Amino acid sequence: MSEKSVYQWRRAWKAGGREALRSKGAPGYDCRLGPHLQARLAAWLDEGPAAHGWTDDQLWTTAQVRTLIGRKFHISYSVSGVTRLLHRMGYSVQMPARPAAERDEDAITAWREATWQEVKPLGRRPAPSSASRTKQA
Repeated sequence: MSEKSVYQWRRAWKAGGREALRSKGAPGYDCRLGPHLQARLAAWLDEGPAAHGWTDDQLWTTAQVRTLIGRKFHISYSVSGVTRLLHRMGYSVQMPARPAAERDEDAITAWREATWQEVKPLGRRPAPSSASRTKQA
């Protein structure tokens, strides 16, 4: 701990006793969506994306949830802020239980073996070892 922290704690203790030294919680902003608004958001999320105009997929993305919050509550969140909000609300990243019915394993394998080999980045080349370096005379 720093000397500055000790002086701050001592000053707080003199001014307010033990109560002044209690933790005030995590620093940062309070959530802009209170419990009642979070409950409304959860109900809308349970309805699914199609109920709110997204027809491409039946899974919510953080960008879609961000847009939904903006439309319904007129509050702006970043995508990472939406991720933290959903985590606090008890939501987690979900993966489909089974692969898509349209998935063609043969086509995927063929693409990986042919096309990907042509377009993948070369990556970093390993530095030559000291044994392979020779002094030229």
